[in-house]
Formats: sequence, structure tokens, C-alpha cells
Amino acid sequence: MTADIVDSHCHLDFPDFEGQLDAVIARAAEAGVTRMVTICTRLRNEPAVRAIAEAHDPVFYAAGTHPMSAAEEPLATVEQLVALAAHPKFVGIGETGLDYHYTAESKAVQKQSLRIHIAAARETGLPLIIHARDADDDMAQILTEEHRAGPYPCVMHCFSSSATLGRAALDLGFYLSMSGIAAFPRSTELREIFAAAPVDRILVETDSPYLAPPPHRGKRNEPAFTAHTARVGAEVFGLSYEDFAARTSANFDRLFAKAAAWRGAQGTA
Repeated sequence: MTADIVDSHCHLDFPDFEGQLDAVIARAAEAGVTRMVTICTRLRNEPAVRAIAEAHDPVFYAAGTHPMSAAEEPLATVEQLVALAAHPKFVGIGETGLDYHYTAESKAVQKQSLRIHIAAARETGLPLIIHARDADDDMAQILTEEHRAGPYPCVMHCFSSSATLGRAALDLGFYLSMSGIAAFPRSTELREIFAAAPVDRILVETDSPYLAPPPHRGKRNEPAFTAHTARVGAEVFGLSYEDFAARTSANFDRLFAKAAAWRGAQGTA
């Protein structure tokens, strides 16, 4: 039997998967990836992403405005995000965050959008899903300021930032998510950051179709490949694959409590 594991972040609505979702989800199940969260990055695409979650039992979804799109899309409202959260399979707010690598010119609107998403996470109790790239100082400052104003749950998705931002997030009670980047041979420093974190604050993800881990690096990523990253994660924490899969799945259930409750209500827990 393959240990069950969760892909906490993927993008099944992207064109890379068009017409292939049944096969992709079947391969995920064969690899032990029994649940996945597909992320909507532009709110105008939310109906299509919702439809994927409704059509496939293992799939949950989240929605928000990606920071790289913040200047191109209408600014979300707290009310809009809270309304989306009424759907039983809507389990997270985002992804949102700051990206100064490609879109530094839109810093101001990214910060505004981020704070709106934080307010929605605070109001709904659903986890905030953060994208951070080349914006560590501003990210730590905003997350900390907002947390002082009122706590909210959060995961640093595809975490590949500095140890300083990682520690700031952990100190706020947040989670770090391990993507295929952590499995790349040259990611020694990143693996050390993860190794210094409590294992009960770690999730795993693919961010598919991007960032496929070895032995699929350079190819299209998909949820089944979560297992490859998780095997590296198990080594990082000195655990068996089965133990690491169980711990990260329990972490997912703790953070994404709505997904865990929905699963239990279906009698599949």
C-alpha cells in the first residue's frame, strides 16, 4: 500500500492539463496523493476552478489574486472573498502575496491586495496562501503587523525564501510548504531551512504544472509527483516516507480544517 499524502497546492485549471484531468487525478491516486488543492489565481477564473473541485472528489480549491496579476485584475474585496468561502470545497484564501522579482513596479497594489486577502482569511478562518519572491522584508513586516491586528492561519506556499522570513512565519504560527525546489540537487540551503523547522508545520505541494522534482525536472509537473518531493522531505527530517506522509497529511488537516471536515462528512476519513 502507498502512504496517503496531500498535494496542498496545484493549478489544475491551467491549459497544461486541458482534457487530461481524469488521467492526472488517477495517476495521483496511484501515487498515494489522495487529496489536492487547486488554486485560482485570477478571480474571474473562479467558476472554472470551482467546477473542477465539484467534478472530482479528491479536489478542493482556493481563490485569490496572484501578486503578479494584481495590477492587471480588478482589486478583490473582502466581501467577494468571504462570499466565495461559502462553497463547501472552498478551503483557502489566495494565492496572494508579494512578487518583486518580475513585478516590482506594482508593489503598492500588491500590498493593498495582500492586506485585503489577509482580512478575508481573518474573517473566514480559512488559511491564507502566500506567494513570496524577492520581497522578504515587506512580507515579514506586513504578515506580522496584520497578525498583531488579529490572528489568521497561513501557509507560505512553495517556500524558497530566506531563513529569516521562514523563522518570522513560523514564529507567527504559520506553515511552510515544500515544493519540488526543495528536491533540486543545488537546494542544500533551502533543505537546511526546512530541517530547522518543526515537522508539524510542514506541508508538501507540487505547484504543478511548474517545478517538477527529480526525476521529472524540466517536464510538466502534476500532483502525482508530490510523492517525489515527500521522499526528499522524509530524508530531510530523518523519517520514513510513511511517517512523513502521515505527519504532513495531519498538518494539512489541521491547517485546512474545512477540507478535513468535508472529507469526514463524506465518510472517507
